Amino acid sequence: MHRRTLLKGVAASAATGLFARRAAADSPLKVGISMPLTGANFAAVGRQISAAIKLYMQQHGDTVAGRKIELTVRDDGGVADTAHRIVQDMIVNDQVDIVGIGITPTSLAIAPLVTEAKKMTLCLSSGASITTTKSPYFVRAGFILSPQAWIMAEWAAKNGSKRVVTLVNEWAPGIEAETAFKTRFTQVGGQIIDTIRIPLANPDFAPFLQRIGDLKPDTAFIYFPGTQAPIFAKQFAERGLAKSGIKIIGPGDLTDDDDLNDMGDQMLGMITAGPYSASHNSPLNKTYVAAIEKADHFRPDFVSLGGYDGMHLIYEALKKTNGNSDGDALVAAMKGMAWESPRGPISIDPNTRDIVSNIYIRRVEKIKGQLWNTEFETFAAVKDPMKSG
Repeated sequence: MHRRTLLKGVAASAATGLFARRAAADSPLKVGISMPLTGANFAAVGRQISAAIKLYMQQHGDTVAGRKIELTVRDDGGVADTAHRIVQDMIVNDQVDIVGIGITPTSLAIAPLVTEAKKMTLCLSSGASITTTKSPYFVRAGFILSPQAWIMAEWAAKNGSKRVVTLVNEWAPGIEAETAFKTRFTQVGGQIIDTIRIPLANPDFAPFLQRIGDLKPDTAFIYFPGTQAPIFAKQFAERGLAKSGIKIIGPGDLTDDDDLNDMGDQMLGMITAGPYSASHNSPLNKTYVAAIEKADHFRPDFVSLGGYDGMHLIYEALKKTNGNSDGDALVAAMKGMAWESPRGPISIDPNTRDIVSNIYIRRVEKIKGQLWNTEFETFAAVKDPMKSG
């Protein structure tokens, strides 16, 4: 009798487990995204990512592996505490299956939450190397700054830069960009004559421009996020530094595709290293740019790819897991995944869960009355140089 009862219990448990898996497979898959949709510095991040997500779902439908995608996007304004509250609410009350997060400060703020809840989380727009080390459930769909700075240092040294000043914002991505550039530039024989860090919020560029002018470097390596790059470039030109022969170089943020036409002709000839240009010459990218320009009336930039490639990761991982949205299963399915993006061939490093992509050297040129980042040299499949493995 005891054995018969035990077997019935095992059978019932197995049936219950099977039913639960079927129910999960039939239920909607909830994706909750917290990112900045408002705010002076980072509203463009949310605008770019939202447009790309919308386009991907239009192109590929809203049902994957039998599960309908239910997407919720909430505005955290780029504020860490706000993101923490939003993501906690999404996990506890909305019971989301997958989390998406925007910039670096908000990504770092939610890492303990998604780790405890075991929720696969897409890092959509955090450029800091440290981000994916903060949770085993983080997978980076966007970009990393250090490979751009590293490649920019290599290229600059080979093309005449010998004495360089670095100028970056005082926050994790800026410090990492500075470190990567300095490390590689000195390795290949260059000299860093000064390193300058400025506040993230509303810096006054005048004293820093004066300092650069006094030091007379042949090159200035610059990194700013958001809307600060065009302001700096304008003041750089107004103070006559552009005519002094000092070259400005930097990662792709410096000549953001969406802002480029508003920056003016002082940007012409500026060299940057980035993972994407709206002018990237591939059929997929031409379709991508045309679709977003038509639907949303702006030019997609490198930030947008976090949304587009992030949705690709979700869709393809769900196909691999047959609709299973367990965090560990999804992360495992994403590791090593490789595909063709509008930015070119990309993959997810199975060791670090970071994006691996080409880094392009680009020059700002005027084509048919518009400014574009024109790619003229490619460094293929660049991993984060600041991480081993």
